Amino acid sequence: MSDGRAWQGNVKARLYERVRERGYDSLTAFAEARPTASLVALAEELGKGDIAAVQVFSGLVAEAERSRRVTRLVRSQFVRELYDCIPDGWPSVMDDANRFKIAKALGFWSSFTPETHDERVRQARAALRATPPPPGWRPLDPDDELLLTLLPDEEV
Repeated sequence: MSDGRAWQGNVKARLYERVRERGYDSLTAFAEARPTASLVALAEELGKGDIAAVQVFSGLVAEAERSRRVTRLVRSQFVRELYDCIPDGWPSVMDDANRFKIAKALGFWSSFTPETHDERVRQARAALRATPPPPGWRPLDPDDELLLTLLPDEEV
């Protein structure tokens, strides 16, 4: 839990100052250099205690909307959530514990999906449930072939 410092002062200026200090010209470039890092890990790297994960995500959404790359952001967030919940890849045995891990990853992914992409993500989730990926599948970036099939670069 934060002590509130993340919400004091000019949040956007602080966020982008930290990104530039690390040699990146955008928050997207910073995040894409760490494709499996969670939003919390990204926030902590930028400033533990004074940058919040939701601020990182908000900045990523704003940049994705400006560049018309929201679908790529949605795929990126899927990678982050799946890696966090199922770091060894898609399970080969679908027992209760693994079903829960998958549900958790898909639920978190849905919660970080801009409204413009809700339906596409719902369809992708349904496709993953109907035809699970091969055991061990673990996309490491948003350009994963299966992810591109589920969510092609077509902006809504």
